[in-house]
Amino acid sequence: MSSDNFTAITELVLAGLGIRKDFELILFFIILLSYIVTLISNLSIIIIPIFDASLHTPMYFFLYNLAVLDICYSSSIVPKMLADLISQKKVISFYGCILQIHFFHFLGSSEVVLFAVMSYDRYVAIAHPLRYTTIMNYNVCFGLTLVSWAIGFFVALTHTIMTARLPYCGPNLVEHFFCDVKPMLILACTDVTLNSKTLSRVTGTLASSTLSLTILSYLCISKYLIKIKTAQGRKRALSTCSGHFIVVTLMYGTAIFTYIRPSTKDSLDEDRAAAIMFTIITPALNPIIYTLRNKDMKKALKKFLQKI
Repeated sequence: MSSDNFTAITELVLAGLGIRKDFELILFFIILLSYIVTLISNLSIIIIPIFDASLHTPMYFFLYNLAVLDICYSSSIVPKMLADLISQKKVISFYGCILQIHFFHFLGSSEVVLFAVMSYDRYVAIAHPLRYTTIMNYNVCFGLTLVSWAIGFFVALTHTIMTARLPYCGPNLVEHFFCDVKPMLILACTDVTLNSKTLSRVTGTLASSTLSLTILSYLCISKYLIKIKTAQGRKRALSTCSGHFIVVTLMYGTAIFTYIRPSTKDSLDEDRAAAIMFTIITPALNPIIYTLRNKDMKKALKKFLQKI
C-alpha cells in the first residue's frame, strides 16, 4: 500500500478499562484514593530523610530515587485515566499518546534497573557491613542511579521512535486505558513484525538481565546469611531484603507477563489487568512495604510528625 493511501491520525480514542458505565464513578474514587496514597507515601520517603541525618545512607538514597520514579511513573498514567473515567470522550492527541508511551517506558525501565542496583546495595550491606559506606560512597551511588535513568531513557527512546514512525490510517481506537506500544501496533497500517520483535527482545533482555543480577545478589546474600550465627542477626538481615524482594516480584511478574507475549487483541484484557498492577497498585505499595518493614524509617516518620 502506498503512503498516499494513509490518512494521518491526529487524535486517538482510549477504550478505557472496558467496564460498565455505572462502575466507572466507583472506580474513579478507588483509583483516586490509591493515587493520593502513592503521592503522600512516596513524598514522605523523599522528604523525611532530608530532616533526619540517620537516614543519609546509600539505601535511602536509592529509596529516594525509587520514590521519585514511582511518583512520575504513576503520574504519567493516572491523572489522564481519572479524567477519562468521568468524561464522555476519552481522547488523546497523537503526540500526547507518543509522549505517554515514552515516559511510561522510560520510568518503568529505569525502575527495573534500579531494583537490580538496590539488590547489589543490600548484598554489600550484608556481606561487607564494615566497609559498606566506603564501597557504596556518594559517587558510586550517584553513578549507579544515573546509569539506571540513562538505560531507561534509551530503552524508551527506541520504542518511542519506532512507534511514532509507523503509519496509522484508522481506526483510531486504542484498546487500553493509556497509550502503550502493543495496542498501538494493532492500529498500524503496515507490517509491525520488526516492532513486535524489538519490543519483546529489548524488554526481554532488560528484564532477564536485571532479574539475573537481582537473583545473583540474593544468592550471594543467602551465602552470607548462613554465616550469621544469631537468629536476631539473621532476622535483621532478612528484614532489609524482604521488602525489596516482594516489590521486585510484583514488578517483574507483571512486566514479563505483559511484554514478552505477542500482541493480539485477545491478550489486551489481560494486559489491562496487569497494567493496573504496575501503574496503580505497585507505586502505592512500594513505600508502604519499605516503611512498614523498616524500624529506622518508622522512627524517623514518628519524629517528623511530632515536629509538624
